[in-house]
Amino acid sequence: MYRNNITSVILLGFPNLQNFKIPFFMLLFIIYLVTISGNLLIMILFLLSKNLQSPMYFFISQLSLFDILLTTNILPNLLHVVLYEGCTMSLTGCIIQFNFFATSESSECLLLSVMSYDRYLAICSPLHYNSIITHMFCVKSIFIIWLLSFIMMVIDLNSMSSLHFCGPNVIDHFYCDFEPILQLSCSDTSIIHNQTFVMIVLAIIIPFIIIVMSYAYIVFTILNIPSFTGRQKAFSTCSSHLVVVSIFYGTLIIVYVFPTRQFWIISKILSLFYTVITPLLNPIIYTFRNKDFKEAFDNIKHINICMQW
Repeated sequence: MYRNNITSVILLGFPNLQNFKIPFFMLLFIIYLVTISGNLLIMILFLLSKNLQSPMYFFISQLSLFDILLTTNILPNLLHVVLYEGCTMSLTGCIIQFNFFATSESSECLLLSVMSYDRYLAICSPLHYNSIITHMFCVKSIFIIWLLSFIMMVIDLNSMSSLHFCGPNVIDHFYCDFEPILQLSCSDTSIIHNQTFVMIVLAIIIPFIIIVMSYAYIVFTILNIPSFTGRQKAFSTCSSHLVVVSIFYGTLIIVYVFPTRQFWIISKILSLFYTVITPLLNPIIYTFRNKDFKEAFDNIKHINICMQW
């Protein structure tokens, strides 16, 4: 094994922010606090409220957990990058950051496909829903998602650790992403590119196909509902999930399937959507107009007030 010529990397982040540095830092800091608080609130409400003990809310609480992991992995370092106009981190830390990022993103892709299947059964086959989407199904689904994501992380870590890195040690991004890391290597990266392509198919493309097929059947079923009220009620049960999928997958596909490497600033802005904006929007989208979450929150507040008295 070759000895690496570089032991640290420099993240450039968003250079030349000038007068926008402090406002941008404050905006990201507020987003970080709101994201963590919102997703933690969803998880706490799910654990404490009996009204939220259903498969759909179980999956939403798991999505909040993945969002917390993703945000914690990216945003604290991003705040440092913005405030100091870049940062230096160890090569090992850079590789670990990417692998935690990839694990969170692949887990979210897999979970969103399971959630779309849940909505498909609820709308297209409601009579079979309770017999298929059981508590055991939910637990097994999450276990498989964690297991697959962990296996992919170990494979990625092992492959990247075997590369010889000789420089340069500068990454023009605000976090350690796959392609920028490989550009630091002098080794042949064709094998790891092929390996990553297979994992992208398994963790991103196949879940996306499942989501598209599920919603194709959902739309067809909704359109066949005779009453307008029935169509509106059916669509309301999956509209939040559809919005989240559109934002998340839209930016992810543009960056990784149709990469814009020649326009790094565009790539960075799009990357902000699935690393920063989506984890912020998820709790807002899922709870803003959700009657069950509002009732659960009101009940918790009522209990706290009674305890204070």
